[in-house]
Amino acid sequence: MSNPIDKKNPQAASGSGGRKSTQANDKRKPVKHVLPDSILKTIKYILIIFIASVIVFGGLLMHYSMSSISEQNTAVTVDIPTGASFFRVTKILDEAGLVKNKFLFNLLAMAKRATRVIRAGEYEFNLNLTPAAVINKLMRGDIKKYLVTIPEDFSVKDIAHRLDYFRLIDKDTFFELAKDKRFLDSLGIQADSIEGYLFPDTYLFNRSMSTRQIMTIMVSQFWKKVTPEMVEKAAAMGFTVHQLVTFASLIGKESGYRDEKDLISAVFHNRLKRRMRLQSDPTAVYDLEDYQGKVLLSHLKRNSPYNTYVIDGLPPGPISNPGLASIKAVLNPAPVKYLFFVSKNDGTHAFSENMKQHDEAIKELRRLQREAAGK
Repeated sequence: MSNPIDKKNPQAASGSGGRKSTQANDKRKPVKHVLPDSILKTIKYILIIFIASVIVFGGLLMHYSMSSISEQNTAVTVDIPTGASFFRVTKILDEAGLVKNKFLFNLLAMAKRATRVIRAGEYEFNLNLTPAAVINKLMRGDIKKYLVTIPEDFSVKDIAHRLDYFRLIDKDTFFELAKDKRFLDSLGIQADSIEGYLFPDTYLFNRSMSTRQIMTIMVSQFWKKVTPEMVEKAAAMGFTVHQLVTFASLIGKESGYRDEKDLISAVFHNRLKRRMRLQSDPTAVYDLEDYQGKVLLSHLKRNSPYNTYVIDGLPPGPISNPGLASIKAVLNPAPVKYLFFVSKNDGTHAFSENMKQHDEAIKELRRLQREAAGK
């Protein structure tokens, strides 16, 4: 006999199934945890304060980064040593008057990720730059460069003095390397000295370069200018590279007037063919210590391996570092029969084919000098 259905409790008829349904409904309805209004307000205030602080501080940092360090239009030079930490860099800049606020400067540098990318070297800054400009320059490694012109026909000593004037080299190291056989071999120089191979040109050097680097750059320029074709032509004429440079150095020291270099070259070529001594005045004083002044008769009689008044042929090496015009003049002498030349004291020369013409040219020049002195 079936049990009567309880109308007041319809779930009773379903027994345990009804209870399971109720439990499932309970699982589908998670309990909500609501924070008290006071805590929510506190969090909201903290967020507002934080955002406002970021905006204000960001504006302050932006204003700092774009404001000139000083109104002075003054250049200062600083040297950043190799391996210096960024805080050491900041101290160096601060001592030079380039940092108004260390905290903001360091923060700006960190924001720009500059603390690990600064290149060592010498920098030049203007005090009216902004902190951002200072940091950007450090990040670029925009170190100070020196525009150095090495004139044609400077000797190794002259070049050393010029580079030392800009404090770009260590002179002792320079002169040691100038005769260091291993170093010379590495540069492709088959000689006992670097004389003749430091190519005269205008260079951009900086003080982070070593003496060795600077010398290497100058010799590399020589090999760029003296082409394989020029070397081959010299060989066909019977000259090694070293003899080519030696010959060119004589031409360069005899005349700086470009239009007559091929004539000077022709004189030396013609004398070599006739086995006549070259008798080039600059060779007589080349190995004198820091000699300045006129070449005297006593100099022409000096017993020196470079003195072409007492030796046959070319000297053992260059007497200067010749330019490209002098080197090309060796390879392209003028088609003339000249054997002599004498200076006109104006940078040019009078050329002659024989001794008689040469003596007459000397007499004429002396006459002109006397007339000029009598006016």
